[in-house]
Amino acid sequence: MSASGQGAAHQMSHTLPNLPYPFDALEPYIDAKTMEIHHDKHHGAYVTNLNKALESHPDLQRLTVEELLAQINKVPENIRTAVRNNGGGHMNHTLFWKIMKKGGGGEPAGDLADAIKGAFGTFADFKTKFSQAATTRFGSGWAWLLFRDGKLVIESTANQDNPIMDGGKAFFGLDVWEHAYYLKYQNRRPEYIEAWWNTVNWSQVAEHYAAARK
Repeated sequence: MSASGQGAAHQMSHTLPNLPYPFDALEPYIDAKTMEIHHDKHHGAYVTNLNKALESHPDLQRLTVEELLAQINKVPENIRTAVRNNGGGHMNHTLFWKIMKKGGGGEPAGDLADAIKGAFGTFADFKTKFSQAATTRFGSGWAWLLFRDGKLVIESTANQDNPIMDGGKAFFGLDVWEHAYYLKYQNRRPEYIEAWWNTVNWSQVAEHYAAARK
């Protein structure tokens, strides 16, 4: 944070993170073409449009995307929607790419597994509830596993909203925008969700859980 507090000369420009694996790494569950368009075009556009919205606001340019979204209601009204949509899109996708990997799936272990069982019963119960939140989110949005008021809960949000906007700390999320699955699954969202569980990088999710719990 210290380096970003040295005046307008050190404005931060938000950048598109690299995918941590090749486009085809999540085949056959998520096809390479979807990953390429989703990362390069969709996430790329969120970053471009976020930077554009912040152009004349050097004070906001110095904030991380997390800081920006945590105080979204203080962002000037004329750019708030652009920051909400594009900042949310940037933050959400940055998390999403990390929690998937080639050869993923299975179940979490250790503290995360214990916490899930404590909050939701068995892992199978958690998976059912999370999949239901993702399936029943009307239109575009996300399903999340997060801390809210110290408790582990499942929620869904519309569009590119993130629970950080109203005090939650999400560390696991599933994109249910049609662009995330339409080339392979068309309108069969439940089929995409079921397939997606085979891509989850539980060791990475466990790291996010440990950080969010602090």
